[in-house]
Amino acid sequence: MSQITPDTITEAIVQFNCTGHAVGKMRNELDVRMVLPMEERFELATDEGPFHGGDATAPPPLALFVGSLTGCIMTQIRAFAKRMGVTLNDLTVEARVQWDWQAKGRVYETAPKSFEIDVMIDSEDPIEALKDLVAAAKKGCFIEQTLGQPNVISHRIKRGDLWEFV
Repeated sequence: MSQITPDTITEAIVQFNCTGHAVGKMRNELDVRMVLPMEERFELATDEGPFHGGDATAPPPLALFVGSLTGCIMTQIRAFAKRMGVTLNDLTVEARVQWDWQAKGRVYETAPKSFEIDVMIDSEDPIEALKDLVAAAKKGCFIEQTLGQPNVISHRIKRGDLWEFV
């Protein structure tokens, strides 16, 4: 099988699957697999600190989320800079993400509040070229594109042999 590169395909479905297994107090072992358009596999873990009764043996899910958002835009800026002929001497990205949190009896509810991303680029290229680069990277960042639109997330519960939608 030949290697898939941006030059060899013009469109594709990109699919990741993840299976998580609860271990320890609050630790989750995650088997993350890209299944389309190629195959890759990663083993990750999450844990919570004492607030949720965990041991903080791995990053909490929100840290991975914010790290993924930051890494996604950085990856696209670097990849697209090459394709667009923009010189990058250095790149730093700072992301700030806030959620509202409110107690609801014995549980709580959350809502996204703000997503702010600062991009510091060291380059001799004109500012318009840098703006075009960041605009293209925003459109190419899977996570940013997912966050920027309404999404439907379905949940099912399996009990015995039956599946029920929540």
